[in-house]
Amino acid sequence: MASPKKEGFLTEEQREVLKMAAQNAEFLSSSPRSPTKLVFSELHSKGGGGGGRPSPTSPKHMRRSHSGKLVRVKKDGAGGKGTWGKLLDTDPDSRIDRNDPNYDSAEEPYQLVGATISNPIDEYKKSVLTIVEEYFSTGDVELASTDLRDLGSDEYHHLFVKKLVSMAMDRHDKEKEMASVLLSALYADVISSAQISQGFSMLLESVDDLALDILDAVDVLALFIARAVVDDILPPAFLTKAKRSLSENSKGLQVIETAEKSYLSAPHHAELVERRWGGTTHITVEEVKKKIADLLREYIQNGDTAEACRCIRELGVPFFHHEVVKRALTLAMEIQPSQPLILKLLKEAAEECLISSSQMTKGFSRLAESLDDLSLDILAAKSLFQTIVPEAISDGWLDPSFLKSNGAADEQQRDEAYENLRKYKEEAVTIIREYFFSDDIPELIRSLGDLAAPEYNPIFIKKLITLAMDRKNREKEMASVLLSSLSMELFSSDDIVNGFIMLLESAEDTALDILDASNELALFLARAVIDDVLVPLSLEEISKKLPHNCSGSETVRVARSLVSARHAGERLLRCWGGGTGWAVEDAKDKIIKLLEEYESGGDVGEACQCIRDLGMPFFNHEVVKKALVMAMEKKNDRLLDLLQECFGEGLITIHQMTKGFARVRDGLDDIALDIPNAPEKFQLYTERARKHGWLLASF
Repeated sequence: MASPKKEGFLTEEQREVLKMAAQNAEFLSSSPRSPTKLVFSELHSKGGGGGGRPSPTSPKHMRRSHSGKLVRVKKDGAGGKGTWGKLLDTDPDSRIDRNDPNYDSAEEPYQLVGATISNPIDEYKKSVLTIVEEYFSTGDVELASTDLRDLGSDEYHHLFVKKLVSMAMDRHDKEKEMASVLLSALYADVISSAQISQGFSMLLESVDDLALDILDAVDVLALFIARAVVDDILPPAFLTKAKRSLSENSKGLQVIETAEKSYLSAPHHAELVERRWGGTTHITVEEVKKKIADLLREYIQNGDTAEACRCIRELGVPFFHHEVVKRALTLAMEIQPSQPLILKLLKEAAEECLISSSQMTKGFSRLAESLDDLSLDILAAKSLFQTIVPEAISDGWLDPSFLKSNGAADEQQRDEAYENLRKYKEEAVTIIREYFFSDDIPELIRSLGDLAAPEYNPIFIKKLITLAMDRKNREKEMASVLLSSLSMELFSSDDIVNGFIMLLESAEDTALDILDASNELALFLARAVIDDVLVPLSLEEISKKLPHNCSGSETVRVARSLVSARHAGERLLRCWGGGTGWAVEDAKDKIIKLLEEYESGGDVGEACQCIRDLGMPFFNHEVVKKALVMAMEKKNDRLLDLLQECFGEGLITIHQMTKGFARVRDGLDDIALDIPNAPEKFQLYTERARKHGWLLASF
């Protein structure tokens, strides 16, 4: 048996040292000068290392530098260029002598330089603090708006809302009023409604902390929220939503209750809230009202509309223009011969965007609320108001929604609105039935345009699907195809969402006549998602807007499961026959074949007929996409002539054309892997499309 002293074996003492090194390996391996190297150095320096002194050229005294060369290591372990240096180089006084003939700059020790990591939110908060302080000093709304926009951090604007209000809460009424004016000015243009709501939500969550420094924080924040509601930058529904998220004993809940009970429920609450801090940043509410009254009376005397508009503009209170509207209408009732002149001024101010639509509606609403009191002084006030409202709506300077939202119409007007709705429903049913008979989508779109009632679009959707559900698969498929076309040509996404909400709200009644109504509705919803009529998130939006415990919520859940299933696109596209029964892949194959046949010398008329025979107008964007890609591959611009013909015939609509171009644009990076000059080609095709009017201006 070999002796333990023999080279290649370790002594018991060395084994102990190695064992300790292994146990601490994780800790010891953290540094290039780790004591692990010392342990192995000791192993070689003791007797068990095998006796003889190593030769100067042995591997122990050789190291490989960073450049890959073998260099000799000094005997004391300090090493040369490219080595880790002396193992126990702990002497603080040891320095490399630059005057040494053997000095090598590579042996200089490295120094780690610390760098501060900047947080974008912290940077934004610092910038915002400066903007708010400067605004409180200058009162320059335009400058504050420009500075905030220049920050380029739109996603953090809710933090600006919180900072602005919290800073104003600890200052005088002047700054509180300035803060409200600035929020009103920034609303929609710079800061979105969602961000303002989020900012106030954060304030409600932190009001307990604010109350430590601001004794009346609850009352002040309640007034800020009430003012935001009065200024139409916070929806009244915000209060209800906020209540649900706040705990019962929190000061945030006290803020909401104070805003509701003390400010928003009081008679003439708008005037009360707006005058609480002075009404404007420079003059009081009473002074503004006096200036408005003076300019209106002067206008009646001289009839100079341009001069009156200039005076309104010089007031510098766009958030208070509803007072101009209210006082102008009141004056028109007091001095009836001046009514045409007053209405001319309001129409001119609306057309110049001097008085916004919301301020105009608000002015009419405030007058409608005070009609009973006004009738004590002007006996014919109600009848005069009822003649002014229809005229303002017909001339286009008062939003038609005023009649519904403000209850300004008397019983006769409500009956008229009901009669209009009834007639619309009858005409809509006739149009839908004709469509089921003729399958003529362009004719249906023209008929809807002739009705000129876009406010009833959700009702049309409800009627369309309800009638289709009580018929065969052919009509159901036609309804889905029509819905896809309408979403491109005529209806907004809100119209579609609201139409489905109305359907789901009445699902229980529908089920009395149509036994499988819930499943049918789920299919219509899922099909709408597959056809890009609705985005998947719309299902979540619809679910949230349904009443609590509504059976329609289960229908939405079923629709979600249908959309998320494997091969959902193919299944849902043919759930009612797919128009002509094509699945997605089948349709794509047909499109490729007809384009290849046309590209090889086919007839443009026959190609158009093949596209028409597909019976999938909502899928024509695929024709556009395939034609563009094939034109790039084949280097044959003849395919663009086919698109021109299809567009000219109305076979492919501008919306489908735009969608096809957008899909190619989105996939250009992948296309360029096979067609290197694809971006340049696409640029040329886009220019040609714009020249011929194929694309929407927004593309």
